[in-house]
Amino acid sequence: MKIQSVDCMIIDSGDPCKGRNSWHPVIVKVNTDEGISGFGEVGVAYGRGYRAGFSMIQDFAEVIIGEDPMKNEKIWEKLYRTTFWGLGGGTIISAGMSAIDIALWDIKGKALGLPVYQLMGGKTNEKLRAYASQIQFGWGPEHVVPERDMMIRPEDYATVTKKVMEEGYTCVKVDPLALSRQEPDGKGEWKTRGVLSDRELSTAYDRVAAIRETGGKDMDIIIELHSYTDTISSVQLGQRLEELNIFYYEEPVHPLNPKNMLEVHRSLKMPIASGERIYGRTGFREFLEDRSLQVVQPDICLCGGLTEAKKICDMANTYDCAAQIHVCGSPISKAAALQIEAVLPNFLIHEHHGWALHPDCRNTCLYDYQPENGYYEVPDKPGIGQELRPEVMEKAVKVTIK
Repeated sequence: MKIQSVDCMIIDSGDPCKGRNSWHPVIVKVNTDEGISGFGEVGVAYGRGYRAGFSMIQDFAEVIIGEDPMKNEKIWEKLYRTTFWGLGGGTIISAGMSAIDIALWDIKGKALGLPVYQLMGGKTNEKLRAYASQIQFGWGPEHVVPERDMMIRPEDYATVTKKVMEEGYTCVKVDPLALSRQEPDGKGEWKTRGVLSDRELSTAYDRVAAIRETGGKDMDIIIELHSYTDTISSVQLGQRLEELNIFYYEEPVHPLNPKNMLEVHRSLKMPIASGERIYGRTGFREFLEDRSLQVVQPDICLCGGLTEAKKICDMANTYDCAAQIHVCGSPISKAAALQIEAVLPNFLIHEHHGWALHPDCRNTCLYDYQPENGYYEVPDKPGIGQELRPEVMEKAVKVTIK
């Protein structure tokens, strides 16, 4: 079997964040001379960078034409070591490698008639507990529009907590600093770096306290800070929130200076998590060696694909570190994440992002995997168990490398 062509696509999956953020899923479809194709995703659907990701997979596609797709480890090394910039890493380079790697695992599974989890070692976890992610924007097919109807009061956080509990979730993730105004008429933007005022700290605390009171002691609460805070502000906030029994504290500082993460860890009595913007084993190494992270969150569409994510999570297990795959993309990324999470002995919980509830996102692919009572079943279809709909590919911005 040989790789014959690669379709590089920007697909239309609506505007799940309702203008709040850029949203452009970038998908790769690797085609073989035996008629088997595999799908992968570049993990830059959100934020800014999708055009770079789209170009990156075109460049890497030229490197893999004619290769045997069953030799995914060899191809990974080729992309890493022979493209010059592969050795430099970084978001776009690693994301391009990730998309191709996921597609190769998809091909391998389809060729052998097995789901990827069987090829990676078989199930350690029969069902995957999920959490409702980013509930500060509400929960459901439509998200809050920040400029008009922001969730600003503690009772709003209590209301959305009740909603997710009714759907069977026992864990939520919230960024209590994300929406900065306290009153409908607004009081201006507040800062998230440096020394926080009592108003900022109290507002964030009251929001989380409302979730705790509504959810009770059995509701796990993840605090997400998106690295918008620094060591000073994240320690301040973390110390204020500690009494609310936080499940873990995500991205309190950006990962470019690991010593900052270590300072936060040593200052707080709660697990620290990060990984969305950490790439490859080399990126995670220092965080594990100094034990500043207790939960690793590699994004398989960013960290180097399924091949590298498995190695990262296994390495984390050596340090008694739990693993949660970061998921924020199309249903392609979700399906691939479910496959690897089924295998991991140190799996903690699956991220079900609120944007994944948007009907336009859900309708881009053949299968609509959703949790039931807060748990996912793992797809048993060959490969990653997901494909783009033909009509979505037909409408995509597409470049084919042959």
